[in-house]
Amino acid sequence: MTEDHLAEAGRTPARDRSTAEHGRTPAAGDSAARHTGTVAPPAPAVRESAGEGATAGEGAPAAAGERTTRALPGSPWQRRLLVAGLVLAALNLRPAITSLGALLEEVRDGLGMSGTVAGMLTSMPALCFAIFGLTAPRLARKWGQEAVVCAGLVAIGLGVLVRPFAGGTVGFLLASALALAGIAVSNILLPVIVKRRFPDRVGPMTGVYTMALALGTSIAAASTVPLTDALGGDWRTGLVLWTVVAAVAVLPWVVIARSSRAARPAVPAGPADADGSAPPAGPAGPAGPGGSVESPAEAASVPAAQGQSAAQGGPAARGRSAADGDADAGPQATPGRRITRSPTAWALAVFFGLQATGAYITMGWMPQMFRDAGVSASTAGVLLAVTMALGVPLSFVLPRLAARLPHQGGLVVALGACGLVGYAGLWSAPAGGAWAWAVLLGLSNCAFPLALTMIGMRARSSSGVVRLSAFAQSTGYLISIPGPLLVGALYQHTDGWDLPIALMGGLLVLQIGAGVLAGRDRIVENEL
Repeated sequence: MTEDHLAEAGRTPARDRSTAEHGRTPAAGDSAARHTGTVAPPAPAVRESAGEGATAGEGAPAAAGERTTRALPGSPWQRRLLVAGLVLAALNLRPAITSLGALLEEVRDGLGMSGTVAGMLTSMPALCFAIFGLTAPRLARKWGQEAVVCAGLVAIGLGVLVRPFAGGTVGFLLASALALAGIAVSNILLPVIVKRRFPDRVGPMTGVYTMALALGTSIAAASTVPLTDALGGDWRTGLVLWTVVAAVAVLPWVVIARSSRAARPAVPAGPADADGSAPPAGPAGPAGPGGSVESPAEAASVPAAQGQSAAQGGPAARGRSAADGDADAGPQATPGRRITRSPTAWALAVFFGLQATGAYITMGWMPQMFRDAGVSASTAGVLLAVTMALGVPLSFVLPRLAARLPHQGGLVVALGACGLVGYAGLWSAPAGGAWAWAVLLGLSNCAFPLALTMIGMRARSSSGVVRLSAFAQSTGYLISIPGPLLVGALYQHTDGWDLPIALMGGLLVLQIGAGVLAGRDRIVENEL
């Protein structure tokens, strides 16, 4: 069964409700059926432009420079390969970071790093995610989303391979930046690929790869030190081991990228606007309003006898792309308007940034909080592993649940409440209830897969998800940079955890507020 038929068979309930709420009418074929008394056949082909797929309705004339191709993946083995590729890619999005954290003391001693430089290493991920994430839309538009993810995995593998042997601190930092650049572009594009390839299963598929991401994070944190000790104790060996995982992940993406590129038409890329999105080629060009791909109804000319309501200003026969599962751009989306005009995009960016702040603070400082309260170092490490491991099952469940809800604010409040109780416990009885606080903070940190799911639900088209994902994640990671550094400064200045925990609780309250706003049933294209 092709993806076209999968998309027609089922759609996300929340998206259907959003379509009804904003007054969009059914697809062109449904409108024609009402006028003629016949049922239009399903659209079997996809018109691709600049790496984005849009269904071309049967009999609809293709715009200049376009050709029709089958929806990708179009066969069961292609779908299975893509799912495997998503899982393997997600497994590689954190080991370069958490494996280094496990061996940071040995790396500092081996390279003679100062404490200041070592502190830079802890803030590099957020900084690189913000900077390099901005390049993802342009790269995807030029080379295709799948090819950029493949190149990102190659960059991760090369960076992890080279940095232990780069010959000094500067080389180590540069190689780490290469690996983080590969992680950054993959962070941005994986939600987009899920949206485009599995439009009717955004929640479940987001759950699959975020679960794999959490699993890779936990495995790298827990196993790097034992594997290093088993292989002779050299920290270089412990870090370079994760190159193997990246190399394995590259293999399916080479096939995925080749098959996707073979199905892409050679459409010259237009100029990019200031936020990295491509403006439409024109009224009949390959991109619809707001840079989103045209729906079948926008590509087809409505016969005069059947299109009087549209010509007279009545409801146009505009519809959802069967391949993308997206509705058309709608009258509110204005060509070339920046994503920064959308209040929902800003709410998502703030929510993403504050949840990332909480996650980095937890990963960087929670073990020290427990150790200062009298918990042993080994137990503190296990408590951190418990906190991180909770993301594995919940990263699969939460996106599926979120995709069924028209408003995700309730989930945001529930996760935030867990974090507030956990912080209160760390402040009042850090050692006495250590296991409970670790579990509660692990639940709170599951705001990450929820944020990714909302990014996929708040935009109508694949190109809209690219713009929203790049903006929300890049801006969010910029927001997250000062948090862990400020907590460390307060801890050092006060020689205690009262003020740092108060700061963390205040940031979490702001996160809940931003998440409730981001969780409303809105489409960013309608706000541009």
